[in-house]
Amino acid sequence: MNEFLQTEEKIVKMLKTVFDPEIPVNIYDLGLIYRIDLDENGQLEIDMTLTAPNCPAVDFIVEDVRMKVLSVEGVNDVNVNIVFEPAWDKSMMSEEAQLELGFL
Repeated sequence: MNEFLQTEEKIVKMLKTVFDPEIPVNIYDLGLIYRIDLDENGQLEIDMTLTAPNCPAVDFIVEDVRMKVLSVEGVNDVNVNIVFEPAWDKSMMSEEAQLELGFL
């Protein structure tokens, strides 16, 4: 189980390197990642949302997520699901993200 938690920590660390090109905060701290589910076979399911439903960078962001988390040892395949429930709002951002964007 400890190895599993370490893998999840590495996944989160990689997600923190993915940015929406229009926002200077990573997608994890923005609160865009809703679910990270890694099974024992290395199949990773990620549910994420966007700050706006018509985000022009969606393909870029999804591909960046896929490429980066696939580099984590123990992750064999990634499925990124774009979801809009619950709707994202500023309260989902980490305190660090809110500070960076001037909301605190």
